[in-house]
Amino acid sequence: MGRSRPGGGRVLRPRFEPLKSALCTILGATWLVQACGGSAIVPVVDHSPSPNQPTSRAVRAGDTLYSIAWEAGIDFRVLASWNGIRSPYVIKVGEKIRLTPPPSDEPQQIAIPKAPSQPQAQPRKVTIDDVPVNPPRGWGWPANGPIVRRFSLANGNKGIDIGGQTGAAVKAAASGRVVYAGSGLRGYGRLIIIKHDETFLSAYAHNRKVFVKEGDNVPRGYKIAEMGSSGVDRVKLHFEIRRRGAPVDPLGYLPKR
Repeated sequence: MGRSRPGGGRVLRPRFEPLKSALCTILGATWLVQACGGSAIVPVVDHSPSPNQPTSRAVRAGDTLYSIAWEAGIDFRVLASWNGIRSPYVIKVGEKIRLTPPPSDEPQQIAIPKAPSQPQAQPRKVTIDDVPVNPPRGWGWPANGPIVRRFSLANGNKGIDIGGQTGAAVKAAASGRVVYAGSGLRGYGRLIIIKHDETFLSAYAHNRKVFVKEGDNVPRGYKIAEMGSSGVDRVKLHFEIRRRGAPVDPLGYLPKR
């Protein structure tokens, strides 16, 4: 199904070319601030947990940092920062992962000096949400079939549900790297999470069979699973898109039918 490359996961044909890091976008925004003659303080993250968020949980077999962040509704970079975990975000079974900020935690800041030739100006804060976000190009539908349930945070649905037949193809909605493939997240059945860049991830739940593993690079349209009913009482694909850890309506990104 794929071939190995030194020091990385499998590359599934057609070969996936990683998307540019969101860091490039942040640096671009930094340049604009400098061009305006001021220095800037750019918080890397500013993420508040939900009021009922447990303070921590132990790593279980099959967990990844991405799956824990997904379960908690936290940007994976924020979770890594709170726990002092660096890329490639390796965690161990039994390790306690903090799900809320440390008591003295403040948003991490990067000081950006003004250009030497520019006059002194008042510092300006640019939050991460001020930086333009360009989602992965060419989102595609992950499965054929009618939408049987729409996105509604008020009703507890963080994505869309697509109906279909058992064994129908489930495809990657955009190119990316598989960062979770398992059944450890309650309510999702057999689940796949794909990281598209530093901002966007997508999830594919309730699969019957899964054809990819963690570390695989997949192109848009690649068959990653078969539709099933794992964890639910009917055949469907539950599909989510997360932007910086927060659920967004997939219909705002998928092409019109």
